Amino acid sequence: MTGTISTTLPMTRDNPFDPPAELGALRGETPITRLRFPDGHLGWLVTSHELVREVMGDRRFSARSELHHSPMKRGDGPPAQRPPASPGMFIGMDAPDHTKYRKLLTGQFTVRRMNLLSERIEEIVLAQLREMREQGTSADLVTAFALPVPSLVICELLGVPYDERHVFQEDTAKALKLETSVDEAMAAFERIKDFIRDLVRRKRVEPGDDMLSGLVASGADLDDEEITGMGVLLLIAGHETTANMLGLGTLTLLSNPEQLVALRADPSLVDNTVEELLRYQTIVQFGTLRTALEDVEVGGVTVKAGESVSLSLPAANRDPEKFERPEEFDVRRPAAGHLSFGHGVHQCLGQQLARIEMRIGYAALFREFPTLRLGVPVDEVPLRTDMGIYGVHALPVEWS
Repeated sequence: MTGTISTTLPMTRDNPFDPPAELGALRGETPITRLRFPDGHLGWLVTSHELVREVMGDRRFSARSELHHSPMKRGDGPPAQRPPASPGMFIGMDAPDHTKYRKLLTGQFTVRRMNLLSERIEEIVLAQLREMREQGTSADLVTAFALPVPSLVICELLGVPYDERHVFQEDTAKALKLETSVDEAMAAFERIKDFIRDLVRRKRVEPGDDMLSGLVASGADLDDEEITGMGVLLLIAGHETTANMLGLGTLTLLSNPEQLVALRADPSLVDNTVEELLRYQTIVQFGTLRTALEDVEVGGVTVKAGESVSLSLPAANRDPEKFERPEEFDVRRPAAGHLSFGHGVHQCLGQQLARIEMRIGYAALFREFPTLRLGVPVDEVPLRTDMGIYGVHALPVEWS
């Protein structure tokens, strides 16, 4: 019988490249485990690839945010009950609301449409690398490259003025920081909403050739709050996740010189490298939440209606039942099947955009900077263990 161990969410990492070792131990012993949430709720932790994928694809498990118990405690205050998702924030909704909003954006994120953006993304990437080189022979890769590239791309797509980026970048970081109290995180989130809401109102008067203007003119009878919610979701997801993958992925490649040599020798490996980095460095470090709408059997145990389930993507992506030698980073690995973008109806809408940004970004970075190296020892790189999204706070690099 599985699921008999009661635990709290493992959080301690032994090194920058591996998720907490306890996750792997739990997966090997009991892939669905009783989890004690900070508010006292007794739910579940799922760590195997098979069961994480199963729960994500089962509509008897809800994505509605107000039903979830969070496995992470924020700040020093008591755990807070999650509110329902704001209008348009479809990531925290079920059908039919989720279906309604997602359908309006599906056509904007097709593989074909994202591929058409490749030329512009290449221009943005090369421009940032030129600026980085002009700084001299050293830089913080996060501020010089990893953060600006996806921020510029999503700003252009949404029609957000890039010169106002400090508004959403600073508040996004504050909202994702685990030490931030619930009230402070909500205040930061509301400031981002105010920023986008004001922009939506301006688009109604002076529309442009961008996604926000397209939503305004879609004929879908969306009000300002709905478009604001969709815009906030796309803005945060569009820059925060890819920025951390670019920074963390570069650290991983520079720390595995034999793999970087293989990539330099065969640039066609970049697609495979991106998928392997997504698998190996799963940045959604504390998992994805679902709550059972009815009693559901998972992995030989019954998850009762109302129980929250924390799905550990880092553990699932290191599952030896799915991936051979999962603890090794191998740019030649056919890494298809990782769950970094989720699975089922909530699978990441912007995954093709993220892939293209990473493919172009890594290829150009190591082509334009053939002598790129870390500027500090690996153990001195500041890691985002204090954030909801894993990565590096800064990445000092040098070149000659």
